[in-house]
Amino acid sequence: MSDRNRKVVTGAANVAAAFLIIGASACGEAGVQSGDVESVETEAPVVNPLNDYSNPYQTVDGWATLPDGRTWGSTAGVEIDPDGQHIWAIDRCGANSCAGSDLDPIVKFDSEGNVVTTFGGGTMLFPHGLHVDQDGNVWVTDARGPDPEDPNQAGKGHVAIKFSAEGEVLLTLGEPGVAGTGEGAILNTPNDVAIGPNGDIYVGDGHEGQNSDDPTTVARIAKFSADGEFITSWGQYGSEAGDLRTPHALAFSPEGQLVVADRGNNRLQIFDEEGNYIDEFKQFSRPSDFAFDANGLIYVADSESAFDNIRNPGAQPGIRVGSLVDGTVNYLIGGEVEAYPDGSNPEGVAVDAAGNVYGAVVSGGGAMLKSVMQ
Repeated sequence: MSDRNRKVVTGAANVAAAFLIIGASACGEAGVQSGDVESVETEAPVVNPLNDYSNPYQTVDGWATLPDGRTWGSTAGVEIDPDGQHIWAIDRCGANSCAGSDLDPIVKFDSEGNVVTTFGGGTMLFPHGLHVDQDGNVWVTDARGPDPEDPNQAGKGHVAIKFSAEGEVLLTLGEPGVAGTGEGAILNTPNDVAIGPNGDIYVGDGHEGQNSDDPTTVARIAKFSADGEFITSWGQYGSEAGDLRTPHALAFSPEGQLVVADRGNNRLQIFDEEGNYIDEFKQFSRPSDFAFDANGLIYVADSESAFDNIRNPGAQPGIRVGSLVDGTVNYLIGGEVEAYPDGSNPEGVAVDAAGNVYGAVVSGGGAMLKSVMQ
């Protein structure tokens, strides 16, 4: 374990550890003989180091209104425009799928939540990952394949699409409607896209690893040149260092390292541009997405912990704010809002130039939350 991962227990959790040591000594445990210390009758508090953080943010719902009276469907993706102010978001066509819908799933808002533009209607089944590159191009992954019983879905899914800011399709990675095997250029339920420092394209390929026990399940990072030529891939289904179980989101850190939200393994993993494993962090809980702010802090969205008491038991969902430089966690932004009591924690996260945090909510009907420092 790296020194960074040893920093999981911080703040009040250290106090809890101190109480635990006192309690063990008082009970004569851990090799301490009775009478060596004075008995202290106190009960050690139960503290989960993944949860014990303050929340200096106020979270609001309803700040962004979709066009034509539409209501939000699931929205796994949110990104900030290169201008630092406008917000891009995915809406799964008022539901949790765009199959059979001509609604535009890609929506751009100004800082007040007003719609600036929309596009992408009829091009995808399950818009999932969203990335806006430094040139303002919008990348979206389609993380499902077509239903063979529905001919209207044929030729869609299993791709990553590059749009211009006006909605023109500039590049498609993968073969629409065809599931890959985890080798070569053909993708299989791709999750997200990141652009490297030299323009190379990285795709987190394989959404089903966290739900599968099949070792042949696709779980890799696929690397392409800037013009879409396949270069290489790395990773396989598993839980060892460098293995993956749903590379759900990815982005480059300010230090130029590729960070991957390995959601099925409840960790962030760090690689260099060639796929060499560098480090991992588990103190940010079960990562669905993450974003860096202008100061290099990381905001990690956990949308799945604790709901079924299986995936990451004991951890609270929300957005954890901290640093990958020293592994510390500073805050836990709660995503719950009264209108969505059954699971409104953001799966996607973005931070604008003013430090406002945006959460894209998948469950509970879908929503776009905005959190402001108090």
